[in-house]
Amino acid sequence: MEQPLLSSRMIFLHTRLPLGRRGEMAVLPVRWEDGLGAPPAGVRGGHQRRGDQVSAVVLRVILPPFHSRRPGQLAAPVGSRPRPILDEVEARHLLIDHVGHHWCWGDCNVYVGTLETFIEEREAMREIEPYQGGKFDGRDRGPELGIWELDLRAEFPLLYVPQKETKIKIPHSEVVEKCSGCEGRGQVACGTCNKSQEPGSYKRNQMFQCLPCYGRGLIAHKDGSDTLCTNCSGKGSIPCATCGSRGLIECQTCQGRGSLLARTIALVRWRTLSTRKVSAASGAASVPEEVFHRAQGVQLCNTQAHQCSPAYFPDSYSLNKFSSEVVAGRCPVPPAARIICERHVVSVIPVTRVTMAHRRQAFSFYVVGLSREVFVRDYPSRFCWGLCCCLEWLKM
Repeated sequence: MEQPLLSSRMIFLHTRLPLGRRGEMAVLPVRWEDGLGAPPAGVRGGHQRRGDQVSAVVLRVILPPFHSRRPGQLAAPVGSRPRPILDEVEARHLLIDHVGHHWCWGDCNVYVGTLETFIEEREAMREIEPYQGGKFDGRDRGPELGIWELDLRAEFPLLYVPQKETKIKIPHSEVVEKCSGCEGRGQVACGTCNKSQEPGSYKRNQMFQCLPCYGRGLIAHKDGSDTLCTNCSGKGSIPCATCGSRGLIECQTCQGRGSLLARTIALVRWRTLSTRKVSAASGAASVPEEVFHRAQGVQLCNTQAHQCSPAYFPDSYSLNKFSSEVVAGRCPVPPAARIICERHVVSVIPVTRVTMAHRRQAFSFYVVGLSREVFVRDYPSRFCWGLCCCLEWLKM
């Protein structure tokens, strides 16, 4: 069972240690739990480089009975052999000396590996429009370029953008064709009055029965009289409302021109395929991987090449294996695409689990990353009215 962070039998010595080459200060506010806490930055294979920031260390001191202590001092435990009294200043110096010489806290980090593959896809598409007449860019002006022969340096985006798409007309690819919808006539059979006719044939003067007079040409009234139907002018039938009973309508594909101007369009896409993998210690296994992906950590390696190979860590077999697994999980590249470059990054994310206890209730949360993002599993609703145990420690 974990020991509570808040206890009347524990003293927490909060201090700032001048660490790093630029004189950065390291705050030591919380307890280090083996397997759960955040290791110092710059860890490789469970070892720590000196000069980096220490995440959290707490000195636990067992207090003797109150009547046996002198102010400002911590009494030595009662035993057969007397020992000198250790005051708070000496304890602080011992803590600083211990941190300075024992920065290897074991393999309790969370490692995040990513492999980003930046690819370019090119696909040929056919585009048509009604031919309005005039000149066009055909093969008589030069050979048609292949889809991968186009120079797109002016359209090339920044590397590793999520996605970008553009369309480019291939030079000398235009050609005038006969409209296949109307066979070059510019008109097609009316779908209202000639829908039962065979393709290419039609009938003129197809009439429809007038609905208001039911084909009589007269409108009957309740008094027995009849009047002339104004809808059909007494004829009893009306022409087709779509084509006027001509049997033909304008072809919508060529807009009545009978010819189409076709060209080849290159559809070019740039996008980044990402492979991500997380290796978390048992104490941080309950934190979702999405939290680690967006957390800020320390990069152990950052390589970029046309096709990346696994990173090499001379002092860590586990990191070498982890990097190989990330590279082996490379996303498949579509057949119509080419790889431009790849980037392989292995980072270590510091994770600290904080446990607080008050009135026999324990509350735990995680502090993830260098930006100290807080993650709480099973967090209550927004309005818990102060009845949730997660707010008990704030009332102390």
